[in-house]
Amino acid sequence: MKHWNIDEVPWERFDAAKVDPAIVPLVKAAAMVERNGTDYARYLNNVFTDDPDFRQAADYWAIEEVQHGDTLGRWAMLADPAWDYEASFARYRAGYSLPLEAESSVRGSRTGELIARCMVETGTSSYYTALGEASEEPVLKIICRLIAADEFRHFKLFYDHMRRYLGRERIGMLRRLRIAAGRITESEDDELAFAFHCGNEPESSAYRHDRCIAAYFAQAIGYYRFRHVERGMGMIFKAIGLKPRGRLSDLSARLAWRLMQYRRGRLAARLAA
Repeated sequence: MKHWNIDEVPWERFDAAKVDPAIVPLVKAAAMVERNGTDYARYLNNVFTDDPDFRQAADYWAIEEVQHGDTLGRWAMLADPAWDYEASFARYRAGYSLPLEAESSVRGSRTGELIARCMVETGTSSYYTALGEASEEPVLKIICRLIAADEFRHFKLFYDHMRRYLGRERIGMLRRLRIAAGRITESEDDELAFAFHCGNEPESSAYRHDRCIAAYFAQAIGYYRFRHVERGMGMIFKAIGLKPRGRLSDLSARLAWRLMQYRRGRLAARLAA
């Protein structure tokens, strides 16, 4: 069940003077990825076809994801009154699709699928926390806080089911680590890049993955602070079965932070070129 409703957001507090123009394109892209949650639920229902408890949980999860998209889309239209959320999402749906007919997980196992979902929720909970803390616009701060809290609960949802399946499938630590790392690298695939294109570039503009992903991440990474990476690393370690707090987690967080800054510099240079 939803923990909040879009109409409970204090929209009357929106302050256009406090909108960071650089955040708006990121919110537009995120709105479309979030709203696509119904397709993910369909895929998950196919993968977990004989698990009614998880299928029901996935359906509830999708309802919240769609609300995230609609809420972000509504805010983006306030920030940019010329933008059409519904039209942009229609473009996105027409050009990007998931493997909806799959009958088994693309991760090779149900445990692997749930680990991958934990990685996504780790990334989104950290991202919306960072975005909300960086924004001065009061309504976006509230929206990001609400969504980040939902994403953290979603992490726990997938983690609890992952633990249940891990007892059956006995996936080793190394394989869990490979699945987690693989899903993290997929953040730069077409799902997000194409959403950025549909949300921010005219239909007459040809889609170029490299340009769109660089434009998105060069800006998005700048809103992170080390504490967001540190918290996210703890969640990643927990999902793959390692101690979430300790020397290894701390070292990994510092390495991830440095890699992010390096990556941001490379992307910014690519855009400038």
